[in-house]
Amino acid sequence: MRILITGGSGLLGLNWAAAMRDGNDVLLGIHTRSAQLAGTRSVALAVDQPAQFERQLADMKPDMIVHAAGLSSVDDCERQPDLAFAINARLAGVVAAAAQAQGIALVHISTDHVFSGERALYTEADAPQPLNAYARSKLEGERAVAAVCPGALIVRTNFFGWGPSGRQSISDWILAGLRARAQLTMFNDVHFTPILASRLATRVQALVEAGASGVLHVAGEERVSKHAFSLRLATAFGLPADTIREGRFADAQLAAPRPRDMSLSCERARSLLGHGAGGLDEHLAELRAQQLSGLAAELKG
Repeated sequence: MRILITGGSGLLGLNWAAAMRDGNDVLLGIHTRSAQLAGTRSVALAVDQPAQFERQLADMKPDMIVHAAGLSSVDDCERQPDLAFAINARLAGVVAAAAQAQGIALVHISTDHVFSGERALYTEADAPQPLNAYARSKLEGERAVAAVCPGALIVRTNFFGWGPSGRQSISDWILAGLRARAQLTMFNDVHFTPILASRLATRVQALVEAGASGVLHVAGEERVSKHAFSLRLATAFGLPADTIREGRFADAQLAAPRPRDMSLSCERARSLLGHGAGGLDEHLAELRAQQLSGLAAELKG
């Protein structure tokens, strides 16, 4: 397949490309930041100029678009809500309209932040209740995509993996802190269902091939607190965890409100594929293997 990934210079875009480059023609769609990855090609995209973007798609002829571009900093979105909606909602609609017009399969990446976090393991049938500008903009992006491209697969998730320089994931940040022997305060009252970015890519690819469409939760199999995640990450990498301390979200001073429980039920995806995504320790072991194989250094470079 020829796969075009928007946000190709970001953490998810690069991990997705690395997971898909064997046997596929992968295009890294870039905008303001450059990116290079062996076995892929970089292309500058004019997503903010709809007519030009449609012409680019006609020239590239991708079989599938993975729309991974977005403004993902929750606090930045809260400070600049107009920018958040322009990037996370309006541009999502532009990509979806172009994909629909040219008959290109579309995967749109959304977030687990769209829920209020008042309970655990949200399903696709639960009504979203966004608490901040980031979540509202991403939910509006989901709606924009569904309105113009009904066959799109809209993926709600929460991922981690090796990030490029300047774009750390939660695992990058924790590992850097552990190695520096810095004190890390991790919330014991915030829960999520994290999935390794490369596992997310291969799982979504399988769902596309199975004909999945609409909103689908594709995340990890285990609901864990941020504190528990950090301890298991330390164990997986053989690092001492004595600098990790428990903290409470209620005591944090953050610019934007956040859901306390972002965990997602992935039963529908599991049913469609006939198997789960694997346990968290399995994902952490694969993260470690990616470092040993040199992939982490490649992505950071």
